[in-house]
Amino acid sequence: MTKRSYTFTHAIARTPGQSITQGLRAVDVGAPDHEVFLKHHDDYVAALESTGATIITLDAMEEFPDSVFVEDAALCLPEVAIAMRPGASSRLGEAAAMIPSLEKLYDTVLTIQGEGFIDGGDILTTEREILIGTSARTDTAGIEELHKMVAPWNYKVRELQTPEGVLHFKTDCSLLDEETILSTKRLDASGCFEGYRVLHTAEGEEACANSIRFNDLVLMPDGFPKTEELLVKEGYNIRKIGNSEAAKLDGGMSCLSLRFSPPMM
Repeated sequence: MTKRSYTFTHAIARTPGQSITQGLRAVDVGAPDHEVFLKHHDDYVAALESTGATIITLDAMEEFPDSVFVEDAALCLPEVAIAMRPGASSRLGEAAAMIPSLEKLYDTVLTIQGEGFIDGGDILTTEREILIGTSARTDTAGIEELHKMVAPWNYKVRELQTPEGVLHFKTDCSLLDEETILSTKRLDASGCFEGYRVLHTAEGEEACANSIRFNDLVLMPDGFPKTEELLVKEGYNIRKIGNSEAAKLDGGMSCLSLRFSPPMM
């Protein structure tokens, strides 16, 4: 049986622009190298394509330095796509810019329009529910509006709290399969994953919690050997991707794509 939370026919990515050097960052550890970022991004797209999925790579948007992180702009479910309302004011236009691409693939495209904010990076969709962490970029009002939008398709939405000092909920976790989540110990300690099987990132390797399951692959950032060894022992097919430049902007594997199986139009 196809698992809709990690089995996908399509993904959308966006080429990083020259302006990526001006992207937002929680801690300034230096500007990303654009050429290296492009190489990593090409490797990322190639990995997604290797599973047989259709990958749509959009042109760079220089006016939005962070627009390579397309996941924050929308939530794509099998029945509906929803344009988000990012919590950083400089990114508000990114969601609107994504709508035309979504409308080519979905009959129903909705938009968060209220006073609340919500970023895709705070949303983890599993087989049984949609987990959303409040953060500096996502608030309760945004979550409540999203909940109303997905209610017609009987989705269960659960609001959680992103740990202090962590940018996004998915900075600290990712879905590995229908019952298993990769998580940092600090996030799992909150009890948010009760009922799931949880694998912890190795000590000092918390940054690789943001990996993605995409069809038969688990894409994880390069440089985290202990966690990689754990996942290989668990039977996962690992593909390592360079992430040094995206990491300078608090970005990871999930941020760089929208992953979905659109309805037949």
